[in-house]
Amino acid sequence: MKNDENKFDIIVVGAGHAGCEAALAASRMGEKTLLLNLYLDNMALMACNPSIGGPAKGHLTREIDALGGEQARATDATTLHIRWLNTSKGPAVRTLRAQCDLGAYHRWYKKACEVQPNLYLRQEQVTDLWVEKGRARGVRTQLGTVYEAPCVILTTGTYLGGKVFIGTASFPSGPLGQMAATELTMSLKEAGLETGRLKTGTTPRIHAKTVDWKSLDLQESDPEPLRFSHWGQKKRYEGFACYLTRSTEETHDIIRANLDRSPLFTGVIKGVGPRYCPSIEDKVVRFPDKTSHMIFLEPVARESAEIYMQNFTTSLPFDAQVKMVRSLPGCGRAWIMRPGYAIEYDYLPPTQLHPWLESKIVEGLFCAGQINGTSGYEEAGAQGILAGINAVLRRRGEAPLVLERSQAYAGVLVDDLVTRGTEEPYRMLTSRCEFRLLLRHDNADRRLAPIGRRLGLIDDERWVELQRRWKAMEDELKRLEERVIHPGEKTNALLTAAGSSPIKEPVKAAELLRRPEVTWDLLAELDPPPEPIDEEISGAVAVKIKYKGYIERQKNQVERMNKMERVLLPPGFDYDSVPGLLSESRQKLKKMRPATLAQAGRISGVTPSDLQILWVALERSRRKGGNSSGETLEE
Repeated sequence: MKNDENKFDIIVVGAGHAGCEAALAASRMGEKTLLLNLYLDNMALMACNPSIGGPAKGHLTREIDALGGEQARATDATTLHIRWLNTSKGPAVRTLRAQCDLGAYHRWYKKACEVQPNLYLRQEQVTDLWVEKGRARGVRTQLGTVYEAPCVILTTGTYLGGKVFIGTASFPSGPLGQMAATELTMSLKEAGLETGRLKTGTTPRIHAKTVDWKSLDLQESDPEPLRFSHWGQKKRYEGFACYLTRSTEETHDIIRANLDRSPLFTGVIKGVGPRYCPSIEDKVVRFPDKTSHMIFLEPVARESAEIYMQNFTTSLPFDAQVKMVRSLPGCGRAWIMRPGYAIEYDYLPPTQLHPWLESKIVEGLFCAGQINGTSGYEEAGAQGILAGINAVLRRRGEAPLVLERSQAYAGVLVDDLVTRGTEEPYRMLTSRCEFRLLLRHDNADRRLAPIGRRLGLIDDERWVELQRRWKAMEDELKRLEERVIHPGEKTNALLTAAGSSPIKEPVKAAELLRRPEVTWDLLAELDPPPEPIDEEISGAVAVKIKYKGYIERQKNQVERMNKMERVLLPPGFDYDSVPGLLSESRQKLKKMRPATLAQAGRISGVTPSDLQILWVALERSRRKGGNSSGETLEE
């Protein structure tokens, strides 16, 4: 039954990290948005480890924040433990990782959605996608309700066809204890969408009072005040720590003795699991010579005794899990509160999407998060905010937002998905990003906040704060480029103490800062700035000066790549008419329909010689007055 109350501009199906970000973005841009979820009390559920950040993932969270999203603010409001990671590996990969209170994190997102104007929440299970003449029209629910909208965003997580495995036991379920969405997949297939199965898993949770904490290695939060959000308040975090234990030969023997009851090794699970977050039984089998694996015991909430066992994912039978846990140092008396499990679920291979996350098959249908084959809260949130933005732009008839690989980790993420696809849960890694020195944790605001501002996702107060910060940074850069440090007893004593050679003649401050041993703090002792400078600003200034040559080199590489990005491949380009293409390349190009020559080059199996042949064909077509291919490579 349809009525005007059930008409919306945007419908979001699923209220996990992707769904919440999509719905918040769409409603903040002024669209009447409906957010449907199986159960409203699991919005933004941290079903696995309640942590945000880490290499590449922390970069994504900062980018979501810079665009005007919610994840960094939710993290800052609920952090229990936080540390810098990769501090010795350079600024390109340095980022934060926070352990959050999973209950408070969920409540933060739920409240943000409840108080957001234009956003309507409802608890219902979507069973059908309403499609007419290849266009999305809305959805139907288990209660028989029909909701209408020109744009639908699917963010179904692991709930779509979800099935949980613990040893030989299996049953339909979302994350353990949650309801699965059991009917929607068939509707998606009927609409012409290809589906597949993936698998992920989680670890046992144990009771804190049954752990011998004194026997374990302690890892406190970093001592300095920290924050994830560009607009958050820096805080010190105390009272919650993580602890390190290790698997033992006994642990590995228990695992080997129970592999015949493992759904992973008996063929019961058909879905492909995550390469970069394997189960402990998978590690033992793949690395038989390794006698120990690190396991971190991490808090999950302020008012909970549950402890998450990071790096101990398993789907072995419960009795085996008990023995495995109690074989770990410090865990000899541990009580399992929740067992580990594997979960298999449906996804839509993401090569069916345009670079703005809209389906190539059903107009007005967008997908974000684990339905696209990704793994992780950060990957989901980044796709969610982009899908929300692009659904609004689609409804308004405006050009979509497509972030470039040189512009954001989120751009790399989406380009990898829609161009290369994935047959296993995709995890964002710094190694996937060829321009990571340009995409640092410290400059996400400079890269993306102007876009968030233009879209109406960053308000006046936050924009003014950014401009103040940017001006302070530019002023300090200018000061260091102009100031001269003169040789003297104090100057050379400080330089020598830092392991740097003394100076014999005046040197520009910026030139001195380029020395590896010289920090901004040391310069500030030699020549204090007129006003105190925030540590984030001084750190960003030091990176820009120290890595200026490398940054310029990467910018030149970006410009060369952009020339290929500007060579457009018309949507209806006839690849069969191009002689010389490899048959595999021709087949993949016809299926993928890349938008640019650069995107074609990122398709697995398309060779450099194929690109050269394509470029010649495009130039020939352009000169004959045929389909325009945009700029040429010579321009």
